[in-house]
Amino acid sequence: MPTALTLRDSRADDIPALAAIYGHWVATGLASFELEPPDAAEMAKRRAAILAAGFPHIVAEGEGGRVMGYAYASAWRPRPAYRFACENSVYVDKDAGRGGIGRALLEALIARCEAQGLRLMVAVIGDSANSPSIGLHRACGFSMVGTLPAVGWKFDRWVDSVLMTRPLGDGATTPPVR
Repeated sequence: MPTALTLRDSRADDIPALAAIYGHWVATGLASFELEPPDAAEMAKRRAAILAAGFPHIVAEGEGGRVMGYAYASAWRPRPAYRFACENSVYVDKDAGRGGIGRALLEALIARCEAQGLRLMVAVIGDSANSPSIGLHRACGFSMVGTLPAVGWKFDRWVDSVLMTRPLGDGATTPPVR
């Protein structure tokens, strides 16, 4: 992790930075299957919904208070039987990639979700050629569970989604406590 990096809960005043980070990847990459970058108001609504559902939403803050990336967990699926599983999202500023920020965020997110009693984290990675994200998740203990071939259409081509999972806490070895 970069020495001048602080991981903390996101705040409302982080929203413009989050929108800029995410907007870049929506407009230029395949990690997100959105076609138009959401504005700050939409990002604020999404953050509020995640927090209202009790999930963590964290940022990596660099020197001078600059938001270098963010991560959050959300419900894997809405049905009650899925309540011990979550999905993760990690986005790093385009100028700060490959510096350990994504890993620091993902490791912190995993720890927070384990502390909440969640038992499985799911990664849905856009594009089977997204080796940086696949490698990050593998380095953080995720295993490949499958690929949904040609499930999305973006930038005039079909795009896969890669599914990876990681047990949290005791995983499936014991009944959940809650």
